[in-house]
Amino acid sequence: MQNKKSSFAFVSFLVLLAFNAIAQTGADDRAFCVQTLTNIAEPVLVAAANGKLKQAVPCHDWEGSRTNFAALEAFGRTLAGIAPWLELGPDNSAEGKLRAHFDELAVKSLVNATDPKSPDFLNFNRDDRQPLVDAAFLALGLLRAPHQLWDKLNSEQQSNVVAALKSTRRIKPYESNWLLFSATIEAALWKFTGECDLKPIEYAVQKHEQWYLGDGVYGDGPEFHWDYYNSYVIHPLLLEVLRVCAEKKNPLGDLYPQELKRAQRYAEIQERMISPEGTFPVIGRSSTYRFGAFQLLGQMALMHELPAAELHPAQVRSALTAVIRRTMAAPETFDVQGWLQVGAVGHQPSICENYISSGSSYLCLCGLVQLGLPASDPFWNSPPEAWTQKQIWSGKDISADHALRDK
Repeated sequence: MQNKKSSFAFVSFLVLLAFNAIAQTGADDRAFCVQTLTNIAEPVLVAAANGKLKQAVPCHDWEGSRTNFAALEAFGRTLAGIAPWLELGPDNSAEGKLRAHFDELAVKSLVNATDPKSPDFLNFNRDDRQPLVDAAFLALGLLRAPHQLWDKLNSEQQSNVVAALKSTRRIKPYESNWLLFSATIEAALWKFTGECDLKPIEYAVQKHEQWYLGDGVYGDGPEFHWDYYNSYVIHPLLLEVLRVCAEKKNPLGDLYPQELKRAQRYAEIQERMISPEGTFPVIGRSSTYRFGAFQLLGQMALMHELPAAELHPAQVRSALTAVIRRTMAAPETFDVQGWLQVGAVGHQPSICENYISSGSSYLCLCGLVQLGLPASDPFWNSPPEAWTQKQIWSGKDISADHALRDK
């Protein structure tokens, strides 16, 4: 159950939601997205901030040994998704006060999760390779909110985070998108400590360069898979790793502009996948990540790097919010305690793979990274616009689509 403080924050935001519902721009879209973030993230962060995440995360018989990783999955993925919003910092608006509350929860959660003396110290390196994945999402959250997360830790707490991240070095990643998990952890260590093991970064970048298939798409390993891992993992993490390399004046940073062009093209493709009704093809594995499938499209908006000629910010906002609204309207998305249930649209347990736990679905929060743009940004304060498929199926004459050629 939610404590009084968190419930008050939610009720306060409902007031903001009601106020913004009469707006004629994107304010109601933003209010809905912040409400969605609140609904999903609050149970995770309230439990973690109180040192009770491990006992609060639901456990089901079908999860088997995956329950050993569910708490870190829920926390790491939550942090990665809400970090851009947190990084806006608090202000005197209702949303700014809500951010202050969530930032306090996130920092307390981070302290508890990485303190070996805490009863809620999470599993960063035991039992399987899975902790590598979600330690990387935690690292991604730190990279996305350095001021509101990392800078608010004291030196002992920072040392605990560093030790937890370094402890994952014993885990060997698979020859797939997993290479970017090790690389992202090392990039975070490099960013925050000035030191890292460069080999996982160099190897991950080298292999993904070999696995690039063209038109903005990477193979997940040497083979192509029809799924959303280019958005769940590959482009977002590769961009972050190369950004740190560029910041550190490493030669790998020279690849950043090329990767950005590829990411822009994949984001353009993603926008075209959204139907006029706000649905999208549920294809491939990890469908339980819901609208997290559109992390990259949101990230390009967040970075102000949408391909300008093809995608207007308000068009992308309208498309993404339509998907989120359709997804969150499904019955049984949450259990009676407010935790996400497994499913792509509502509760669909048969759709999950054997590596899915009750914490896995929290990657959907990465589909809200666009909330890192302030409410004053044109992305949010411009009138709604029809997205590509909505234009096409209404009969509008639009420009032809073309593949990306690197050279």
